Amino acid sequence: MKRILITGSSRGIGKAIAQALARQSLALNGAYSLVLHANKNLSAAQELAQTLTAAGTPATALAFDVSDREQCAAVLNADIEANGAFWGVVCNAGITADNAFPMLSGDEWDRVLRTNLDGFYNVLQTLVMPMVRLRDGGRIVTLSSVSGIVGNRGQVNYSASKAGIIGATKALAVEMAKRKITVNCVAPGFIDTDMTANLLAPKEEIFKAIPMQRAGTPEEVAATVAFLFSPEAAYITRQVISVNGGLC
Repeated sequence: MKRILITGSSRGIGKAIAQALARQSLALNGAYSLVLHANKNLSAAQELAQTLTAAGTPATALAFDVSDREQCAAVLNADIEANGAFWGVVCNAGITADNAFPMLSGDEWDRVLRTNLDGFYNVLQTLVMPMVRLRDGGRIVTLSSVSGIVGNRGQVNYSASKAGIIGATKALAVEMAKRKITVNCVAPGFIDTDMTANLLAPKEEIFKAIPMQRAGTPEEVAATVAFLFSPEAAYITRQVISVNGGLC
């Protein structure tokens, strides 16, 4: 079985991605085993892992803080030593700390950049060479945002982190292409999750800026990620695929 790590998979988009990949695994005669990452909500990831395993896709849960470089390396190296290298990775874990830039604190800047952008390095730097040594190709999908493409008011820190993910993804794709490892980015727009539940602006006002005039669902984002893991997507790399209802 090909091992796939999904960071931030205890809820929201990450949970939907885990469920989509589990369904794809069953369609491919049990192609994958999943490792579901959480930081503070390990129990939710464990519960999801048990549900997916009972339905036929082996899954386990793993806890670490993607912003902690030493912890990432220690936990992931120990897991690889015990269970083997990962064939696929979904870098989904991320946070927001929105504020108008003049009031944006150093802590709000640092926390978002360390989790969202440094997390890219902290997770993938440990996993890439073992993936290369598998000599079986591989898939890496990162999660950016419409905010990283066009910028959003009150999200200078978040926009910076998500724009950085796009650049890092494109550069890593060039390095990994000769190894038949694809590296792509999915950039969601306004998606109906816990992260967007408490916005200051009414949803109706936000919908006016979206041509499809509605929020997306985690499942719609997850379907795009799952496609990039499919055999049919083996020639797609270095791309940013937006799931945003035509917002940009």
